[in-house]
Amino acid sequence: MTVVVRSFAKINLGLYIGDRRQDGFHELVTVYQTIALHDVIRVSVVRGNGIEICCEDSAVPKDDSNTCARIAAKVMALARSKGRVKIEIQKRLPVQGGMGGASSNAVATMLALERALKKSLPAGERLRIAAEVGSDLPLFLLGGRILGLGRGEQVYPLQDLPGLPCVIVTPKVGVSTPKAFAVWDRLRDENAQRASADRSAKLTDGAPSDKMSELSRNVSAWLSESYSGAPFRRGRRENPLLGLVRAGIKNDFEEVVFPEYPELSEVKRALERAGAKYASLSGSGSTIYGLFATKEQARKAAGKLSSMGWAAKATVTVTRREYWKKFLVSSF
Repeated sequence: MTVVVRSFAKINLGLYIGDRRQDGFHELVTVYQTIALHDVIRVSVVRGNGIEICCEDSAVPKDDSNTCARIAAKVMALARSKGRVKIEIQKRLPVQGGMGGASSNAVATMLALERALKKSLPAGERLRIAAEVGSDLPLFLLGGRILGLGRGEQVYPLQDLPGLPCVIVTPKVGVSTPKAFAVWDRLRDENAQRASADRSAKLTDGAPSDKMSELSRNVSAWLSESYSGAPFRRGRRENPLLGLVRAGIKNDFEEVVFPEYPELSEVKRALERAGAKYASLSGSGSTIYGLFATKEQARKAAGKLSSMGWAAKATVTVTRREYWKKFLVSSF
């Protein structure tokens, strides 16, 4: 049996970087949101042994370092199944783009492989396996709007908002997440050393633990807001984007990524000038997104940015219900 599924992308509605933990990871607070852009994954199991990765994109690894191969091996072992697993990846999402492409591919592979094997793993085992392979895999087991804590692997489903038009811009640069974290740590350490003389340093404005607590309270207040089905009508409680601003949500990675890649900052400004209600880096980048009031505004903005030489696409956020409704393409 060959199972074909969609592997949806995500954006981060804010991302706060907290203290570095003893395991080397950082404490994070973020809100994930799945969007309609996606890769396509085909999974089949035939006679033989091993795992085969097929993808025309040369940037995608074909060995066991690929997250799809790693998660397939874990599923086969847990399901006590034998056979050769063939995974075909049709890439539409950028590699190292900050939209969780590789992580989404892995989760899509896991669920497609279960279907191909005609076996179903317990939900708890799925989450455990996903978290072992990568920090932002578990979110793709939920879909929609999700609160991410810990190193990002602790996920909690949030009440979905109606689909929001957005524009995704994918500059031709790849941002390494480990490198971005390393630069963040270096800058924070340098600023900490100067803190006694210069308390205005942006990365040391208050103790990290205090900042984390304050932002968590603000995020909780924002998430508890009751919004109507038309998020851009007049009125504070009906506009989740005003809630974003009021909660002080931003992506901390912009502090270190924008100086390294000035064109990303230019893209954000271009989105705002084109009418985006909210624009931000997604993850560690390089993807920049903007949220718009209407599909027509998003379409026009995408066209404008494309004419400026940037790869821009108009799309829409995907609710949890739509995520699972559209996940399976076919089985044959």
